[in-house]
Amino acid sequence: MAMTTLVYTHRSSLRHETPPGHPERVDRIKAVYSVLESPHFAGVVRREAPRAIEQQLLMAHSPEHVQKIMAVAPESGFEYIDADTVMSAHTLEAALRAVGAATAAVDAVFRGEADNAFCAMRPPGHHAEQNRAMGFCFFNQAAVAAYHARQRYDAERVAVVDFDVHHGNGTQDIFWADPNMFYGSTHQMPLYPGSGAVSETGVGNIFNAPLRAGDGGVEFREAMNSIILPALDSFAPDLVIISAGFDAHVRDPLGSLELTEEDFAWATLRLMELADSHARGRVVSVLEGGYDLQGLAGSAGVHLHALMHGETLAAALDQAEEDEDES
Repeated sequence: MAMTTLVYTHRSSLRHETPPGHPERVDRIKAVYSVLESPHFAGVVRREAPRAIEQQLLMAHSPEHVQKIMAVAPESGFEYIDADTVMSAHTLEAALRAVGAATAAVDAVFRGEADNAFCAMRPPGHHAEQNRAMGFCFFNQAAVAAYHARQRYDAERVAVVDFDVHHGNGTQDIFWADPNMFYGSTHQMPLYPGSGAVSETGVGNIFNAPLRAGDGGVEFREAMNSIILPALDSFAPDLVIISAGFDAHVRDPLGSLELTEEDFAWATLRLMELADSHARGRVVSVLEGGYDLQGLAGSAGVHLHALMHGETLAAALDQAEEDEDES
């Protein structure tokens, strides 16, 4: 059965410029948008991302952080927050629209307008801490969306699951002392930003499952099955947010994991199953990393396909796994 899936986009993602040679470049979102033009996604309902307002940002970020990013946004040229994180004339608008997409997606799934949603936006957000922009990220859209669900819809427990190759230190930082917010991450370690050890547990709400360079689908699925998914099941979230980074793909230049499109589809379906069990199927996915254009496009495509056709694909996946076990 086809799911009702929304996709949020906005032209501002195409206007956020970075210097030549920067990995987080406009071509990334062009690659994702080209996939959306495929006939496979003709049934997807598309919406324009609204602009987040300051009060929404303050649910996850300090006033000092929000004011700093607003103040340093340049009218022309580039403004470096750090060596990796750079703003141009349209960056602030793109970052605000990325957050707005995530909060609008939460609105849609809680109002019953859709089963799930994918926010095809940039810049990414999971490295943005409560009081710090870093790692190409300015505001943490996954974290803001989680607190928006709590404030607007009385969601008691919200989970963010992150399979980007880099650890989402920002989401972990924001959720660290909040027992009703869950953060689960698979990521390569050691790698930027240096956080994400198993010992980093917050108040029992943080679950890190680091992988080693060279690990592939077998190790990834084991980490999900042994750590992330059981913890998520026990947490019983009212909403599942996916920080969908696709730079764990075997082709990606910024990591050394060896995942394929099939691994991302598998993870998406497993998270959807737990959302069905606990959250009435409510899933919001936000785009994070992914820097090889071919790997990003293919992975985003299978991720969205899984969101659209969850039950049918999950049944086929279960049958395939049974056949493999029998053989």
